[in-house]
Amino acid sequence: MIKEFKQFIMQGDVLDLAVGVVIGSAFTGIVKQVVDGLITPLVGLVISLFIGDSDLEGALSILDWKVRDGVVFSFGDVISAIITFLITGLVLFLIVRAVNHAKNLHKKEEVEETAPSAEDYLAEIRDLLKEQNAKNIKENRNQQDI
Repeated sequence: MIKEFKQFIMQGDVLDLAVGVVIGSAFTGIVKQVVDGLITPLVGLVISLFIGDSDLEGALSILDWKVRDGVVFSFGDVISAIITFLITGLVLFLIVRAVNHAKNLHKKEEVEETAPSAEDYLAEIRDLLKEQNAKNIKENRNQQDI
């Protein structure tokens, strides 16, 4: 059981997945800070231009839905999370697409470097023999004509 577990862990797919999860988590943190620090204030600025409120919290509070007894549904936070998810998904998609494209280019180069098969050599020998035979027939006709 320990050998099987070791083999499972050492497979390339599992290691690639682990690296992807770690990088994805770190990248999500970066995107969250960009959304919270740049995009959310820009949204607040745009909203404040329409409602005339100069306070960011006041501008963003228009996106919240308040119910009695202090219950608040924060749609601004949900929108921020959706923007974070979409940006993270888009960037990861672009990275995966670039990696797959690079792998396909590498595979095409490997296909071009393959040695000719036995059939290719036999076809080349056949063609050379045909040429040589046609040449001999032509020489024989020229000698008979003389």
